[in-house]
Amino acid sequence: MNNQLPPIYFYLPRQDWPNQFPDSLEEYRPPSVFGTWIIQTYLRLKEIQFPCQLVDTMPDEGIVVVYRYSLPIDIKPPDNLLWVGIKGDQNPHPYVQVHLVQNMAELAAPAIQIQDLGEDRYLLPGKRFYMPHWPQPGVIPRNPNRGDRFENVAYFGISYNLAPELQEAVWEEELQKLGLVWQTKKRNFWHDYSEVDAIVAVRSFDGKTDYPWKPASKLFNAWNANVPAILGVESAFQGERKSELDYFEVKSASEAIAVLKRLKDDRELRRAIVENCQVRAEEIKPENIAKRWSDFLTKVCVPEYYKWRSASAWERQRFFLSRQAALKIVNIQKKLLTAI
Repeated sequence: MNNQLPPIYFYLPRQDWPNQFPDSLEEYRPPSVFGTWIIQTYLRLKEIQFPCQLVDTMPDEGIVVVYRYSLPIDIKPPDNLLWVGIKGDQNPHPYVQVHLVQNMAELAAPAIQIQDLGEDRYLLPGKRFYMPHWPQPGVIPRNPNRGDRFENVAYFGISYNLAPELQEAVWEEELQKLGLVWQTKKRNFWHDYSEVDAIVAVRSFDGKTDYPWKPASKLFNAWNANVPAILGVESAFQGERKSELDYFEVKSASEAIAVLKRLKDDRELRRAIVENCQVRAEEIKPENIAKRWSDFLTKVCVPEYYKWRSASAWERQRFFLSRQAALKIVNIQKKLLTAI
């Protein structure tokens, strides 16, 4: 096998580039998922002197890391390019040779599958590899001067991603009975946990899905912030969990209230959680994730690149035909589900 490192690129159309690159990545606020996955990964790899380039036009040869929606759905990779498609929480590009997913549950999912109810989400055949999403840059941890105070409970995120039960007045009233203040943080403050004593983040209590396309970002951010996390039933969180100290999983608003009461009454538990957060946060430090990227590109993508380059015209055509057939099956499944 050829061990020479081919050119490695991160592709992003010019309109998705930031107006100015950050002086410090800890101060970087990616304007979109494109910026989070492509630009931040490129910059983090450059920090560890990994050879790669950021480009706004598709190169002639080499390995190209690209976010799903930066590629028109009908174009196919030529003989001299390996596309590494970052799926994110979108549908995969049908002709990408290597898929990168942000949730371990998608590694074991069937090759052709409609993923969820009421949404146009699907999986396709192909080689999938897991890569943890980058944690929020520049997280300001809980202020240690707060000591053993347990007063402020917050949600960091978009309102439509918060369960309706946690947006009702009765939820806030129940917290008030415990002497707790409920806060929903605005986007400009999603990095600031300095006055927060715990987070609650549940998309839904209906149990219809475990969101296999979503990342574990809220959990990662809680570890970096040194705060307890009360989270919904999501496969991304479950895939990262090693003990109860990592986070509390709840299936109803009443369970969340019970956990908050337990945390308020047990300062030793809270201290143990903070110590555990510091341990788990080490695993997701940017330099460690950058190393995972480096290993993935050199140990997985480089061999796949040379395998694609040496494939016969028939082998490549068979690859494209198999993806076209998979898309047809997905469309049939979607029509059947719609008809039910």
